[in-house]
This record gives sequence, C-alpha cells and structure tokens, in this order.
Amino acid sequence: MLQDLMKKIDENCTNVNKDLIEKAYNFECEAHKMQKRDSGEPYSVHPLQVSCILADMGMDTATIAAGLLHDVIEDTPYDYEYIENEFSAEIADLVEGVTKLGKIKYKTKEEQQADNIRKMLLAMTKDIRVILIKLADRLHNMRTLKYKSEEGQKRIAKETFDIYAPLAHRLGMSKIKWELEDLAFRYSDPEQYYDLVKKIVEKRTEREAYTEEIINELYTSLEKSNIRSEIEGRPKHLYSIYRKMHNKNKTIDQIFDLTAVRVLVETVKDCYAVLGIVHTMYKPIPGRFKDYIAMPKPNMYQSLHTTVISAKGKTFEIQIRTFEMHKTAEYGIAAHWKYKENNNSLPNTDLDKNFSWLSDIIEWQKEASDAEEFMEAFKIDLFSDEVFVFTPKGTVIDLPANATPIDFAYRIHTDVGNRCVGAKVNGKMVPLDYQLKTGQIVEVLTSNMAKGPNIDWLNIAQSNLAKSKIRAWFKKAKREENINKGKDLLEKEAKRQEANFGELAKSEELEKILKRYNMNNIDDLYAAVGVGSASSAFIVTKLREALKSNKPTELDNAALIKGAEEQINKNTTQLINKSNNSYGIEVKGLSNMLVRFAKCCNPVPGDEIMGYITKGRGISIHRKDCKNAELLAEDGDNKIVEVAWTGVKASGYITEVQITGEDRNGLLSDIMVVITESRIHLHAVNAKTSKAGFATVTIKLKIEDVDQLKELMKKIKRLPGVIQVFRTKN
Repeated sequence: MLQDLMKKIDENCTNVNKDLIEKAYNFECEAHKMQKRDSGEPYSVHPLQVSCILADMGMDTATIAAGLLHDVIEDTPYDYEYIENEFSAEIADLVEGVTKLGKIKYKTKEEQQADNIRKMLLAMTKDIRVILIKLADRLHNMRTLKYKSEEGQKRIAKETFDIYAPLAHRLGMSKIKWELEDLAFRYSDPEQYYDLVKKIVEKRTEREAYTEEIINELYTSLEKSNIRSEIEGRPKHLYSIYRKMHNKNKTIDQIFDLTAVRVLVETVKDCYAVLGIVHTMYKPIPGRFKDYIAMPKPNMYQSLHTTVISAKGKTFEIQIRTFEMHKTAEYGIAAHWKYKENNNSLPNTDLDKNFSWLSDIIEWQKEASDAEEFMEAFKIDLFSDEVFVFTPKGTVIDLPANATPIDFAYRIHTDVGNRCVGAKVNGKMVPLDYQLKTGQIVEVLTSNMAKGPNIDWLNIAQSNLAKSKIRAWFKKAKREENINKGKDLLEKEAKRQEANFGELAKSEELEKILKRYNMNNIDDLYAAVGVGSASSAFIVTKLREALKSNKPTELDNAALIKGAEEQINKNTTQLINKSNNSYGIEVKGLSNMLVRFAKCCNPVPGDEIMGYITKGRGISIHRKDCKNAELLAEDGDNKIVEVAWTGVKASGYITEVQITGEDRNGLLSDIMVVITESRIHLHAVNAKTSKAGFATVTIKLKIEDVDQLKELMKKIKRLPGVIQVFRTKN
C-alpha cells in the first residue's frame, strides 16, 4: 500500500519529499498500532488511503504527510508540539485544523457538530488544504461505511449529504462530490439505490453503443477541421439521475441524458469552434445552451454545455472544455491550489475572489450563537441555488436564489447596504423586494441622508450575510441612541438635584453599581437608563448619598426598581384609579388601568401588541414588532403584561406611513387622491426629495384598524413610480 502511494505521487505530484512521506507513514503506524478499524483492519490503513486520495489530487508534501497524520492528535497521546518538533509547524497546523473538538463536553450533538464546523471553517480561512484533507478523510470513511451499524450508516450518510458533498461542490471538486453523493445515497436509501442500479444496467449495452456512435461521428468531423481532441462518454452519477427523476416526477425511460459526451480540446478558441461544428451536426434544443466559459461558476467550473437531438431523434448532452478546465472541474480548489504553488506570480487574492462565500459564512456565523440556528443557516448557504448578476462596471456577483437588491448592496459593501435607498435593474427602478435573475445589471442607489436599514429588510433579504449586517446595524445604532439618551437623563437629574454628574461618577459607589448589575463600563449604565430599565433619579440619589457619607451602599435589583417606582407613586395612584380605558384594550390580570399608545410605533386594531408598565403613565401599548418593545422585553424586568384588543373601536387611531418613489410631477397629489377616495382622515404630511431622484413622503393618518391601513397601502403601491410603502417603526 505504501508502494501504491509512492506510485500515485510519481504520477500526479511534483517536488514531493518521499523520505518525509515515508517517515510520516512509519510514525502513524506506530501511533495507531494498538487500534483497529470496524472492518478489523489495522487503523493505519485509513490514513494511508486518505493520503492516496490526496496524491490523486496532486497535492504537496505537507498535505500528503498531514493526511497520514490527520488522526494522531485526536486518537493518540501525541500532541501538536510533538508533531511540530518531529515534522514542521506547517504539517502540525494542518493536522490540528482537521482535529475535532472531542475533549469538550457538549449538551447536544448539534452543539458539538456546530463547533466542529466553525473550527474547520476558521482553519480553512488560514489554509484551504485543511478541507481537502477532511474531504479525503470523509471519502474513505464513506467507502468503508458498510462495516458500521445501520443507524451509524444513516447518520453519517445524512451528514455527508448535508455538509461534505455541498462543500465539495462549492470547492469545485466534482469528482469527490459525485462519489460522496452516490455513497450517501446507497446507505441512506438502499432500496431506491439498488432499484435504480438495476434499471440502468438493463439498458447499458444499448446506451453505450449509441454513445460510441456519437463519439465516432464527432471525431471524424473534428479531424476534418484539424482540431485535436479527446472525446469520451461520461455516465451521469446515480444520485444525479435519482434527483432528476424525483424532482421532475419522471421514470428512468423518460430520462434521456443518462450519458453526456465530453469533448476536451487545447484552447478556448477550439471550444467555440467545436460548439459550431456540433450545432451543424445536430439540432440544438432552445434554452438548453449554457456558457460557463464566458461566465464561470463561483467554484471556478468552466465548460460549454449544449443539449442536442440526433438524426435518430435521441436527446443527449455535449460538454466542451479545455484540458486545463477539465482538471479544475474534477479537482476544483485542489487543482487551482497546485497551480498557485507552481506559479509565484499568481496574486494572493486569486483564491479569495473565487471563494467569497467562505468569508461571508465566517462573518455571519459570529452573530449566530445558537447551534441549531447556525447549522440550519450553514446548510442553507451550502445548498442554495445561485443567481449571477452584474455590477454596472461588468463585475459578476453571485447571490443566493431569490436574492434582492438588498442582498446585492450588502455583498458590495456594508456601507452601501446601510445607505441604500433604492435600486435599478437593467436601467429601470425596482422595489427593494424585487427578486433578481441571472444576467441582470444591478445598480444600487445610495444617499448620505439615509437613516440606515429598515427593520422590514430582515424579511426581504435572502442571504445570511445581509441579515447579519442589518441586525448589527440596529444593535449598534440603538445602543448609541440609548447611551446618549441615558447620559442626558442622568445629567438633567443631577442638575435637578443641584449636583454635577461628572463629579458623582467619580464615586466608588459607581463601580459597585456597575459590578452588581454585570455592567462592564459606564456606557452600559447610560444605555440601561436610556432604555428605561434603570432609574436616573434613584442612581443620582444613591451616588449623592455615597459621596456625602463616603460609605458604600448595598444595592440590589429590587431596590433599584423600587426606588424608581416610589418616585412616581403619587402620579401613578390617580392613573390606576381610573374606572376604565377608552382605547378598546384589555389588560390581563389587571383592572382599571389607564393605557396609552406608544408614539414610537402607533399600534392600531389588528396589530399584535404588548403592554409595558411605565413610570407614572399607566400601561404603554406597543406593537410586538416595535424595536423599543423588543428591547423592553429583553430587559426581563417583569414589567411586560399581556394585552389584547377588546373589539371596542375608538374614534380613530393615529399611525404613520412612509412612501418612497421616483421624484415625478404629481406623485404627492396622486397619493392625496387615494387617501381622499378611501375616506381616511389625513392627520399630517411631510414630503422631501433627494439628489438621487427620489421622493420620500411621510403621512400620518387616523384609521379604524389595520385592515383599512393595509388596503390603503396596497392602493398607494400601485401608483406609477412608487417603489415601496411601509409603516414606520420608531
């Protein structure tokens, strides 16, 4: 087996240190000498087979050696430092990169899997060879899966389908991907697998004879045109056929392209020449031609695909590519990495531009603390189909299927996304929830006057990257707003009590307050006061008392709230004694409470609502999707109460709607006509235009319920030039 490895190295690799490879082999044999595989073989067989797969890819000395040693840190007493001293830091880093976090205890398998994937992704960003070793490891494990229990087979097959086959696809390693999928298919659904094998074998002779006839015809035509080529028939892998049958509800007899004919030539010019010859020999099927040479896939795949009909009326696919493209199609990143190793002139960023999806995943995964959420989003990112759109300058941007201009904007740059006010597709204005299609030219319109993203964008965006950027903006923007508000409240309260907050903040008592409530710094205190979870009056009073007496004051959370409530007790009494409320609101568990509608979100009947016990003003009613309501709920201070609409309508409810559209004559008057015809009372209106050619109209309305509002918004959105219509939130 060691001789087989050396033979593969001679055939596929260059400049490999065979002495080091043999040393690594002897070391892994010694390290694993007491261990056996489930098959009963010595464990050392597995690392040796993994390194053979890596040699087939044409990898370098360090990668093949790391393949031999990849289980040493995880399964033997030898550690990173030992491998570093015996071999090199480079090899030790690769082995460490594929080592699972096996010694940490996790509550669930999902948490362990999520952390292992995170660790692998981070290692990939440092050295892409880590994932090549991991895929080779998974491939050999799948080849020997028959020795596992049935339960183990199904679990590992599912993991392969969910994670490793999609990763191989993203890395352009089609040869590895196909084998992983077929093996996973075999163990996850053996009945369907063997039934399909039987049906394909039954017609193999007929199919091979027909394919050979096509190949001979092509050879003859290409030789006449002096084009050197290699032509072969490539049977489609089983899982690909099964998926086509399942998705399109077809039988095996209705699948015509079980075999594809592949033509390999020397140059790109020859590729297009062959395409012309093919289309003169056979009739092309409209809409079934794809040019992945002019517009490569994100995983670097390049080829011409055309589906044609022969004179006998049979349909088949022909793929045309250069020999170099074929290597990349088979081994993807492995072939590309090998090319880079042998060409020092290749820019360091060359890999980065082809695998921007990896950096996107690394970026958004920081926001996902929940293991289940991370794994679900990770699988979606790997599996999602893609659309390819252009910037106005012609740069190709790949996005997930159903992506919108918001996804495009954040893919360009975070600041572009945050300042986005509209978009054009192929030169025409489109709404921000427009679904982009492959081949379109997308232009993002930005404004320095933009207030940042709208919370509704979270429902419009399709990419995890865009969603994480939007969440981060709201988190940061709201915190800064609350810090400024809290600081202002504390300074005003100190002034009211004839003190200087700057002086009070020097008290040792402040440090005790911060420590007691798990606050890291004074900004956390400002934010707590700004959001209303801490009382400025109580804090200033306690700081003044501590400054006077120089004695530490013991505080707890109950006292902090009590102090705030005592301060407003007199005002609250008269509010609670009100006999009823006139807003059609029922408060669960409380009676005779005065309620008021929060001006930040202006809830109306039909909205999902929540109540918050305010200081001195009864219960404040918020929409559940209000940003302030979300922050209040997160504070967990037990001031949230359940409320519901009673069905009693008041004379009207004030709400605010914002309309964005093209700056055209008559836009405002058209909006006014719609409001008048709907017999809705207009409370206030504000309109402004921007240099970018947009108009923003904000209207305050008095309405009866949310259904009336939705109907009005639909009518306004139908007006010419209107891009988006939404209720304002805060």
